[in-house]
Amino acid sequence: MKKNILFLTSVKIDSGLERFVYTDLIKEFVNNGHNLYVVSPFERRLKRKTKIFTKENLTLLNVKTLNIQKVNFIEKFLSTFFIWYQFKRAIDNFLPNVKFDLIIYTTPPITFYSLVKSLKSKHNCKTYLLLKDIFPQNAVDLNFFSNKSLFYKIFRKIEKKLYLISDYIGCMSQANKDFVIKHNPYIDKSKIEINPNCINPIKSYKKNNNIFKELGIDIKDKSLKFIYGGNLGKPQGLDFLKTILLRNKNDFKYYFIILGDGTEYYTLKNFIEFNNIKNVKLNSKIEQEKYDQLIKSCDVGLIFLNKNFTIPNFPFRLLGYLENRMPVISCTDPSTDVGDVLEKSECGFKILSGDIESFQKVIDKLYNNKDIIKQYGKNAYELLINKYNVEKSYKLIIEKMNK
Repeated sequence: MKKNILFLTSVKIDSGLERFVYTDLIKEFVNNGHNLYVVSPFERRLKRKTKIFTKENLTLLNVKTLNIQKVNFIEKFLSTFFIWYQFKRAIDNFLPNVKFDLIIYTTPPITFYSLVKSLKSKHNCKTYLLLKDIFPQNAVDLNFFSNKSLFYKIFRKIEKKLYLISDYIGCMSQANKDFVIKHNPYIDKSKIEINPNCINPIKSYKKNNNIFKELGIDIKDKSLKFIYGGNLGKPQGLDFLKTILLRNKNDFKYYFIILGDGTEYYTLKNFIEFNNIKNVKLNSKIEQEKYDQLIKSCDVGLIFLNKNFTIPNFPFRLLGYLENRMPVISCTDPSTDVGDVLEKSECGFKILSGDIESFQKVIDKLYNNKDIIKQYGKNAYELLINKYNVEKSYKLIIEKMNK
């Protein structure tokens, strides 16, 4: 039976519906005949007004908000605090007569609580939280504030309310689920499940060996090509990346391609230039089509997480590496289980952030045995198909909605 589903997220989703964890899930609902109403932000920097777009059974409501991503702490605090009200006002104005059967929402931000509470009461519908971020503990881990501060106490109270108002909570991994249960014993365990980051995998796979020349990347024929694509900020703990680059400075057996933007971008850029490191390419912006070609032509994917995290993150970017059939080196804190998943599936390696000797042994091993890269790449794609296909996430949510 066709349902009206409201999807709330702080990630910008517009009519282009570029491939992403959320957009693939949205399209899966749409393709299965449901009416999807997606509410997402137009950040202040875009200088665009709130607007609504409808095509068949998909409606996108983009709401003008403060800047949310890649901003200073003060603006992030304000945008996080007020986004629920901005979304509520837009929903009231643009979707006043729609009766919702299900509300799906993602963290960040936890401040969706007030909006979800209001909508759940009005529509008498079920609610499903896709838990992608555990706040405020992640901010404590990164030393933005302490767990004794007023900020922490305010946000922790909201976090608890969000978990209680949610009928179901989908966690990204087993470690993620265990953490939520351990630190929130008041929650009914039966409503917490593993609903991982998922995409709709592309089956075609073809390398474009000319892409490096097109992008001005000077790579030697036998170089082992590493790629990191994603945010460059405090959560990634980029000090370890700097250590890696310095240890392998101008050794063209290895070439590092870093694509992304964030608060630490210029710090990393200045570090590379100051140390005159030549076997690295840093780029903040690249067309999606070029990025897709580039990642297909690299050999090994890299994941970085700050070593101080006590919460078990599970980065989105892993899926792109798996889809493109490459082994992954996970350089993270001890709390996450992403490295354990990779090693169990024999498609990657677990390195604790800061352990340069272990990292060096792994990349030397890969350079000297290309068969490992090929086999691990095959295993990576199998892991994606078996565990992180968007059909899995869709079926889990629909199952709960139909209870």
